[in-house]
Parts: sequence; C-alpha cells; structure tokens
Amino acid sequence: MNLGGEPERDDFGLPPVDMEIPDDARELDRDVQAYYREQRALRRHLRHRRWGSPMARDGMVLPLLAACLVLALIAGTLLTVFTAGPSGDLSAVPSGAGAPGQRAPAGPAAAGPATKSSATSGGRTAARAPATAVTAVTGSGSRLPDTTIRTGAGQLGLRKLTASVLALASSGCDCAAAAHRLISQARQARVPMYLVGTGRGTPAVRKLAAEAGQPARLVADDAGNVLGMYRGPGLTAVLVRADGAVSLARKLGPGLQLTSELRQLAGAAAPAP
Repeated sequence: MNLGGEPERDDFGLPPVDMEIPDDARELDRDVQAYYREQRALRRHLRHRRWGSPMARDGMVLPLLAACLVLALIAGTLLTVFTAGPSGDLSAVPSGAGAPGQRAPAGPAAAGPATKSSATSGGRTAARAPATAVTAVTGSGSRLPDTTIRTGAGQLGLRKLTASVLALASSGCDCAAAAHRLISQARQARVPMYLVGTGRGTPAVRKLAAEAGQPARLVADDAGNVLGMYRGPGLTAVLVRADGAVSLARKLGPGLQLTSELRQLAGAAAPAP
C-alpha cells in the first residue's frame, strides 16, 4: 500500500481498501466506545421488540384467548350464584319439614307416632293370615238350580241344600292343598261340605277326597255340569246359607281362610228345625 497516495493493485484479487493503522492503540478508544454504544442500542431494541411483539400483528391472539377465558370464568360464576339461589334451597327441603331454616331431626328420634303405629299395624297384618274374598251371587244364579247331582249316597237335590258348602274343582287343577285346607276348616265349623267334580275330573276328585279323609257320600259328580255357572279356574267354594242364598269364594289357594264364613253358616243353621 502506498501511504499518502492511491491504493496499489493487490495481487490476491481483494478489493482496494484505504486503511490506516495507528501507532498507538489508545487512538481507537472512540471507535471502541462507539461500537459498545451500538451494541447496547441493539440489545435495547431487541428487548423492546420481544416485550411488545404480543401486541403487534399476530401477537393479538394470546390477549384475545386470555380475555375469552376470563369472560368464561365470570359467566360460570354468575350461573352458579343464580342457580343456587333461594328457589334451589327450597326445593331441597322435604315436604312437611317445616320452615326452610329449620333442619329436620335425623336418627331414631325422627320417627313419629305415625311411623310406629304403621310399623305395628304392618306387623299385625303380616302375622295374620290373609282373608279369602267372598262374593255374594245376585241375579238368576243367586240360588242353586232346581236339579240334582249324584253323590256316593244317591241323588242330592241342590235347591233343598242349605247351610252347606260345595267345593267345585275344575278339571286338571292342582288344588290338593287348598282342598285339604277347606275340608279341615269345614270340619272345624261342623258344616257339611261336598267335593264336586265333573266329567273326566271326577276320578281325580274322588282320589283327592280319599287322601283327605272325606267320606264317599260327600263326593259328588256333576255329570251335566249344572253348576258350571259357578265353576271357575282352580278350586271354587259355593257357600249356601240357611235361606238358600249363594256366595262364592274363587281361586282358592293353600292359604285360604274361610273359618269365619263357615261358622256363620253353622250358626244360621242351628235354630232350624
């Protein structure tokens, strides 16, 4: 390089540079300080840009998301407050519990006399045997037909029959236990009871009577099905009072209870000559 003149040609192909190398390094202090100032300014610029970038251009997405989240939280809080208002509290109070501010007593003390009485009556009802429904017959069938059926002792006139019971067993019914219980209750009430079969079911009725100890004279065969108007599924008891009126107890099961009705029949027949 030619000092004080134009740069000479460089053999290495580098661009011409007018460079001056000082003799003392302290002459470069101003350049060094200027360089540091530029670096500090650049760092400040980058710092401001980093903190201000969320609010510029695409940086508005994050503030919008934050605002939506805050609004959702506020709306949820308001809904919770209005839903759990006075109406919600009143709905939680059971009927008959008194004022809303009073709490219903819990534990055994909460059970009042009504509960105790209902429990006592329920226990008595469970211990007592269920009564059998007896229905009075009205209309043309309120009295037995004026005809006869055949028994082990001969012909039996139905119209002349009073204070007695006719047990009608349908064909093929599984009513052995009910028939045994009805026969036992009729014996206790001292009321004559006829076990009546019809058609092909008569042999089964006779066998059932023999198993229960029923005399053959109290077993009848309704061959003409003259009692068909009273016969139903299972075992049916036809209660004939002293005046000839008829009552029915249908679909008798093993737990039947006709003792009181049978004793009434026996009591009504006692004063008869």
